[in-house]
Amino acid sequence: MSAHTPVVKIQRLREGAQLPRYMSEGAAGLDLAALLENATEITLAPGARALVGTGLALQLPHGYEAQVRPRSGLALKHGVTVLNSPGTVDEDYRGEVKVLLINHGAEPFVVKNGERIAQLVIAAVARVELVEETLNTTGRGAGGYGHTGK
Repeated sequence: MSAHTPVVKIQRLREGAQLPRYMSEGAAGLDLAALLENATEITLAPGARALVGTGLALQLPHGYEAQVRPRSGLALKHGVTVLNSPGTVDEDYRGEVKVLLINHGAEPFVVKNGERIAQLVIAAVARVELVEETLNTTGRGAGGYGHTGK
C-alpha cells in the first residue's frame, strides 16, 4: 500500500462474517458475502426482494463513501441484482452493511451464508456548495431522456 492509500476500518459484528476481498489484482470492487440472521439460507422467489446482512460495519475515511453494487455473474446467470444500485454507505454510518437484493429471474434463487452477493467500491466524494441563481444556456438546453440520440 502506498502512503496515500485510503484506510477503511472494518469490524465483524457477528461470528461467521467474512471480510470483503478483491478477487483479482485489477478488481475495483471488494466482494461482499452474505451473513443471514437466524438462518443458513433464504430463498428469493421471482420478483421478491430481501435485505441481506453481511455482519460487517465500516469506518470510512473522511471524504469517502462505499458503494454497494451488483455482481455481474449473479445478474447474468440468475437475474439477481442490487435493487438500489448503487447503495451508498456514508462515512458517518456505523451500522451493519446490508444488501438489498431482488430476483428479476424466472426461478427462485437461494442465498446461502458465505455466498458472494455484491461488490463494495470505495470512492471519493465531492461535497459542494449550492448557489441559487439563473443558469446559463447550452445547445442541449432542457432536452432530457433520449434527447442526444438513439
